Amino acid sequence: MTLPLPIVELFVFLAALLALGVAGYQTYRVFREDEGTDKMKEISKAIREGAEAFLTREYKTVAMVGAVIAVLILVGLYNIGVSQGDTFFSAHMALGFVVGAVGSALAGYVGMYVSVRANVRTANVARVEGKAESDPEKKAAAHERGLDAAMRFAFMSGSVTGLSVAGFALLGLVAFFVGFNGNVLEMAGFIFGASLMSLFARVGGGIYTKGADVGADLVGKVEAGIPEDDPRNPAVIADNVGDNVGDCAGMAADLFETYVVTAVSTMLLAFLLTDVKNALAWAIVFPLIISAWSIVATIVAFPFVRIRKGGSIMGGLYNGLIVTVVVGLIGLGVLSYVFMTEVWGAVFVASATGLFVMLAIVYSTDFYTGTGRRPVTSISEAAQRGAGPVVIEGMSVGLEAVLIPALSIVAGIIAAYGVMYLYAPVGTDPGHFGLYGIGLAAASMLSATGMIISIDAFGPITDNAGGIAEMAQLPPEARKITDPLDAVGNTTKAVTKGYAVGSAALAALVLFAAYYQAAFPNAPASQLQALAVNQPLVIIGLIIGATLPFFFTAFLMRAVGTAAQAVVEEVRRQFRTIKGIMEGTARPEYGPCVDIVTKTAISELVLPAAIAVVTPLAVGFLLGPTAVAGLLFGVILSGLPLAIFMTVGGGAWDNGKKYIELGNFGGKGSDAHKAAVVGDTVGDATKDTAGPAINPLIKVVNTISILFVYLVVANNLVGYLATLHL
Repeated sequence: MTLPLPIVELFVFLAALLALGVAGYQTYRVFREDEGTDKMKEISKAIREGAEAFLTREYKTVAMVGAVIAVLILVGLYNIGVSQGDTFFSAHMALGFVVGAVGSALAGYVGMYVSVRANVRTANVARVEGKAESDPEKKAAAHERGLDAAMRFAFMSGSVTGLSVAGFALLGLVAFFVGFNGNVLEMAGFIFGASLMSLFARVGGGIYTKGADVGADLVGKVEAGIPEDDPRNPAVIADNVGDNVGDCAGMAADLFETYVVTAVSTMLLAFLLTDVKNALAWAIVFPLIISAWSIVATIVAFPFVRIRKGGSIMGGLYNGLIVTVVVGLIGLGVLSYVFMTEVWGAVFVASATGLFVMLAIVYSTDFYTGTGRRPVTSISEAAQRGAGPVVIEGMSVGLEAVLIPALSIVAGIIAAYGVMYLYAPVGTDPGHFGLYGIGLAAASMLSATGMIISIDAFGPITDNAGGIAEMAQLPPEARKITDPLDAVGNTTKAVTKGYAVGSAALAALVLFAAYYQAAFPNAPASQLQALAVNQPLVIIGLIIGATLPFFFTAFLMRAVGTAAQAVVEEVRRQFRTIKGIMEGTARPEYGPCVDIVTKTAISELVLPAAIAVVTPLAVGFLLGPTAVAGLLFGVILSGLPLAIFMTVGGGAWDNGKKYIELGNFGGKGSDAHKAAVVGDTVGDATKDTAGPAINPLIKVVNTISILFVYLVVANNLVGYLATLHL
C-alpha cells in the first residue's frame, strides 16, 4: 500500500470529527423533546444540580492530585529522556498525562450532562406515547408504540455518550501520534492519565451511587415498606443522582480509557517490535484505522435499533449491535487487504477474533443477568427461603458466570496468536507476530465501542426515567413502559462492564508484552513462556499482583457500607422528626442525603487510587523490573475473574429482585421481595462500585509500569545489591 501516511491520519481525524458532529446532532434532537409536567421538571432539576455539584467537587479533588503527578512525571523522567537523546521526553509524557486525564473527565461530563437531561424527556415520551386508551386493542397498540418510542429515544440519548467517547478518544490518539512524530512510547503518558482519571471516576461515582442506593433501599423498601423511587424517601434524589455520576460519568470515563489504552497498547507493541513494524508498514497505525472505521459502523447501525412487532427491548438493542459487528467485519476484511497485504488473511482472522470474543462475553452476561432467565429466576426463587439463600445463590451465579468469558478470552488468544504466528513473514520472530495478533484482537473490539457505550448509557437514563415517573406520579400506563426499560437497563449496564473487563484482559496482556519489550529489549518472545517459573522474583510479583485487586476492592466495599449507613441514619432521622412524611403531607429534605454521599465519596476515593499508583512503583524500585512483570501478570489473572464475578453476580441479584417486583413469587412487599432486596444491596456494591473499578485498576498498574519502566530498570534495590555481589 503506497497511500501517504498524512492521508490516513486525515481519514482518522475526519472520522473523529464525524463522531462528534453526529453526537452534536443527536444532542439537538434530545433537547428538542418536551420535558413534561412542572413536577417532572422540578425533580429533573434536583437530579441535575446534584450530579453537577458532585462532579465539580470530584474533579477539583482529582485536579489537585493530577497536578502533583504531572510534576513528578516531568521531573522524574527528565534525565531518562536526556539519556536517550530525547530532551522533550518527560514534557511529552506529562502533557499526555494531563490531556488523557482531561479527556477522560470530559467524556464523563458529557455522558452525565446529556443523561440528566434525557431522563425526564424519556419519561415524558412514555407518558405521551403510552397514554391510556379505553379500547383494549388501542390500549395494547399504544403500549407497544410508547415502549418502542421511549426505547429509541433513550438509546438516541445514550448514543451521544457513545459517539462522544469514541470521538474524543480517537481525536486524542491521532493528535498525539502526529504531534509526537509517531513515537508511540511517548503516548504512555496519555493512556496513564486516562486510566487514572477513569479510576477516580469509577471509585468516586461508584461509592456515591451505591451508598445512596443501598441506604435508600434498606430504609425505604425494607423498613418503611415504600416503593423504590418513592418521593417520601429522603434519599431518593441522591439515588437518582448516583445513577448519573456512577453509571454515566463513571462509565464514560472508564470506556474512554478502555478505548485509548487498547489502541495505544497495540500501537506500542508494534512500535517496540522492530521486525513487526519493518515487515508490516502499517502495523503501528492499523489500530487507528480500525478505530476510525468503527465510528462508521456504529453510525450505520443506529437506524436498526428498534423493537420489531412481537420483539423484545433487548432484541431491539441487539439489532444495532449485530449490524455494527457485520459492518465492522466487512470493514476489517477490506482494511486488512488494503493495508496489510503481505499477511492480510491472518490479520483479518486475528482482528475478527476480538469481535467474536466480545459477542461471547455479551451473550454470557445477558444470559446470567437477563430478567426471566434461569440464573436470575433461581435467585428470585431462593428469596422465598430468606435473605441468606439469596446471597448464596447470587454468589453461585456470579462465580459460575466467570467460565464462559474466561474460555472465550483464552480461545481468542489462541486463535489470534496462532494465526499470526503461523503466517509470520520469513526471517521474523513468529512469537512477536503472535503477540501483535493478540493486540489486533483487542483493538478490533473497538469496532463495537460506540454501540456498546450507547447501549450502556441507555441503562441509567431509563433508570432515572422510571424514578421520575414514580416521583411525579405519572399514570400507570407510563410506568408500564418505564419499568421494563429499567429492568433491561440493568442487563445493558452489566453487558458493558463485561465488555470492558474482557477488553481490559486482552489490552493488559498486550501492555504486559509491551512492558516486557521495553524492560528487556533483547529478550526473544519465547522467554515470556518461561518467565513465571525461572525466577523467584516473578513469583513474588505474581503473589503481590494477585492480591492487589482483593485488597483494593476491600476499601471500596467498606466505603459503600460507610456511605449507606450514614444515609440510613439520616433517613431514619427524618422519618422520626419530620411529621407527615409518610402521610405525604410533609416534604422530606433531600439535600442532606446528597451532601452525605458526596462528602463520603470524595473522602474515600483518594486512598484506593493511591494504592493502584504506589504498588507497582514500590515493587519496581525495591525488587526491580522482573518482579513488576510478575505483578502485572498477577493483577490480570486475579482481576479478570474477580471483576466478572462481582459485576455479573451483582446484576443477577438486582434483576432477581426486579423479577419479583414484576409479580412473581409474591411480588412487591412480600417476604421474598424483602429478602431479594437484601441480595440486591450486596450486589449494588459489587456490580457498580468494586467490580467495575477493577478494570481501570488493571490499566493503571500496567500503564504506570510502562511510564516509569526505564527509571525502574536504572534504579532498583535488587539491581544495586547485585552489583555489590550480595
